[in-house]
Amino acid sequence: MLNGERYKKKGLKRLISACRNSWKGFMAAWSYEAAFRQELFIFIALGVIALLLPVDLADKFILIVSMLPVLMIELINSAIEAIIDRIGLEEHELSARAKDLASAAVLISLLIVILVWCFILWKNFYLTF
Repeated sequence: MLNGERYKKKGLKRLISACRNSWKGFMAAWSYEAAFRQELFIFIALGVIALLLPVDLADKFILIVSMLPVLMIELINSAIEAIIDRIGLEEHELSARAKDLASAAVLISLLIVILVWCFILWKNFYLTF
């Protein structure tokens, strides 16, 4: 048996603990990460717009689901930044590179949203004229 393995939570207790930890992560992102709050507001606004657009249900679903990776990658980006800041606040090339790479991942996820939205809107509105 590995060190501490017999003390690990199992079953429903583990699931409840995991959900509690996830909620604490959301609350930390909301409290400390302005970018997460901004992206969440954009997600909500675009989600409402997607629901109101005169497109079929599948397109609404695609528009909304395409935005979820932005929030997910922003959480990962924030986690990487927190870990690096925990290690030390002094300038270091590898720390800056890690933060820049994580930021680039967020940018790519935003570009995917833009491309998906442009395609769905083009498909539904430009092709009908």
